[in-house]
Amino acid sequence: MSDTALYVSSAEVLSICQSMNDDLEGLLHPETGFAPRLRQICHDQLVDYEENGDARSTQEELDLLRLERDTWGLLQAVMPARKTEGLPMPTARELLAENPYTPTSTLAQAIMHASPLLSELVVVREWLQDSAPPPQHPEATTGYWKFTKHGVMQSLRLGGGSGGGTRDGLVKEMDPDAVNRADGRMLAADDTNYEKGLAQALYSYVRAGRLGDAIDLCRKAHQPWRAASIRGSLLFQWRAITNEQYEDDAMEDDLTDAWEGNRRRQLWKSACTRSAINPNIAEHDRILYAALVPTPQTSSVLKTACRTWEDHLWAQISVVCEEKQSTEMLRIGGSFWEGGLPAVENGVRFLSPEAEEAESDEWEKEVVGSLEILKTVAVSEGPGAQHPFHYSQLQIILNRIGPLMENFATGVQDGTYAQASFEYTTMCRFFAHLCLFLQMIDIPVPPLATQVILESYLQVLEAAGQRDLIAMYAGALGDNAVERYALFLVSLELSADITERRLALTRAREHGLDMDRVAIATAERTIEKAFELLPPLKGRLPSIIAMQAPPSDEETFLLRSIEWTIFTDATYETALEQTNVILRYFLGSGRVQVAQRLLVMLPLELASISEPEERATEYLHYRQFFIIWDTLERVVECQALETPQMNRNTRTAWLEDYRSLVDQAHEQITKLLTSEWLVSDVEEGGGDRRRRDLIRIRQIYVPELIIRLHFLLFASRAQFPENLKRALELANVVADSRYKLYEDFVNEDGRRLGDYLGAVRQAVLGGLEGGGSDPFRIILS
Repeated sequence: MSDTALYVSSAEVLSICQSMNDDLEGLLHPETGFAPRLRQICHDQLVDYEENGDARSTQEELDLLRLERDTWGLLQAVMPARKTEGLPMPTARELLAENPYTPTSTLAQAIMHASPLLSELVVVREWLQDSAPPPQHPEATTGYWKFTKHGVMQSLRLGGGSGGGTRDGLVKEMDPDAVNRADGRMLAADDTNYEKGLAQALYSYVRAGRLGDAIDLCRKAHQPWRAASIRGSLLFQWRAITNEQYEDDAMEDDLTDAWEGNRRRQLWKSACTRSAINPNIAEHDRILYAALVPTPQTSSVLKTACRTWEDHLWAQISVVCEEKQSTEMLRIGGSFWEGGLPAVENGVRFLSPEAEEAESDEWEKEVVGSLEILKTVAVSEGPGAQHPFHYSQLQIILNRIGPLMENFATGVQDGTYAQASFEYTTMCRFFAHLCLFLQMIDIPVPPLATQVILESYLQVLEAAGQRDLIAMYAGALGDNAVERYALFLVSLELSADITERRLALTRAREHGLDMDRVAIATAERTIEKAFELLPPLKGRLPSIIAMQAPPSDEETFLLRSIEWTIFTDATYETALEQTNVILRYFLGSGRVQVAQRLLVMLPLELASISEPEERATEYLHYRQFFIIWDTLERVVECQALETPQMNRNTRTAWLEDYRSLVDQAHEQITKLLTSEWLVSDVEEGGGDRRRRDLIRIRQIYVPELIIRLHFLLFASRAQFPENLKRALELANVVADSRYKLYEDFVNEDGRRLGDYLGAVRQAVLGGLEGGGSDPFRIILS
């Protein structure tokens, strides 16, 4: 299988599994599910490399494929239990309370079933055993210690036995403990080497979980006591005294009086432990005993045999599982097979639910802590603990898949992986399919990390010339496709102009996505991200008189978020909603010029949208405001045109323009002030934040418009004397309880009601400029 076929085969698996239509059982099937299929693809690729002897394949590449294969095997091992619930089962305490003679194998199953973490660790241990290297068989032997036996017999024939010893320091007896006696005698060299090789082979069988094969090997080696030692690890089982259900009634009849396993396992365990920690016993035998009884006492011995990271993981999990099982057996009490008649007489020890939960939580913390150590454990063979797949496997076991994906996505973004390397392409392929697998079985995945990972895999496919697969993977995000692609578009930020944005959005349709939904989601995510970067609308009201700086990158990012929803008229309604949100922010922060730029970008059709009414009304109120703001700017420009050098005709034309603009500003502002501008929206609500923003906008601009109109009218009284009366009449509008404009004045510089009243007082005094002593004459005239 070539690299190209690997991409194609993976895509075929994805296509098949996506067609299962949320068939969880099918997706998690142990043979035809998603993970087993991908595991088989990696396995076939490895076999292809090995059979064809591809010289281009380095050991690193082979390790990567092997680890990817094994990681898919791990996912298949743990995911079914995480996604499905097992049948209810009585607890070990309940079993013992009903029957104190319940066999230990039944109790162990109940203990495991009661703890999801323990159940999962047992499954992980089985996965590690299944993926262990195949055991190496020792050379066949024709008898028991035949070389030593020959030496002993030869010594006896020569009379060496009468002196109490044999030649060359060989043992005097042929029992299995002969080499462990204090006299320091040993076996013949060939027998010593065979014993070492046999013990190592037995350890490798135990490491692979193949106890039956280890027992058979012992018998073939004419060492049945070793077989008995290994069989001692089997838990005691006696179906005749349990309430277990059997699939085959005939089998139940046959096995009614049969029992199997070790009834004295605690005694056996103690003997194995003492042997494992006894320095006088050969190291290879001590390791075998430690593997049979993985406990905190024997773990140091067991770890001396660990060469690979997988060995260390297996050893640690084996210790955890064995210790948890033994601890729980002792804690609950009441078992005849563990404590004899005194345990039965003392009865079962029950704990409160709170105490049970506290103990469980404490144990889980200890387990996690013991596994965390494996992140830095040193290995002598194979990839180390920091290898991406080993790190991934540990995170999967700890059920930290979300952080795992985020970590890889961060590594992709910051350049941790060389993009041209085989490792990068392999990890991208694995994580891309992991994202899609989790989505198919309805496990939440980090949206941004998923987008980064899938985009990186799309780049890998493109670099590999697999363009036919790109559309499939871009559209393979299922129900979350729109959101994921939208996040990718958001990531373009300001680097793409509007043409490039339109092209990127169009690609969504090419990938089988709903372009309008993508546009809406992109705009929403852009606004959310912009608001995370921009300061919130709170604190003192901004000044709108001072010279304003150009828009910052963050403000431009928010401003251009509207581009995504104005490409097609199908998204205009959303564009209207988002326009109001953006305008509220810019106006609330005093950025009138930036807000005006937004209006220029908008299609005219937005003004014709009438539903929902409150949204359309708010938008029209903003347009009303900007028309007024534009009129005020034109008034200022017109005022600046007056010069002493004007001739009569020019001045007459200027006065007409000036009067027209002042009248227009007076009419527009008065209409705004008396038409409940934004007030109805405030009263109707729509969210506390929106209400606060609208109140803030009124507090900024209502006083500003009133004061500007007042000074505009007051300043033009020389040219148009009636404007002084208008300025004073404006005060009546401000004081009118129907409009409550006075409530929009706040106690801040430039917006105090007293400041406006001072300007009104100045206008009243201005009424005396023509003579007379009645300040109200100008109003009554």
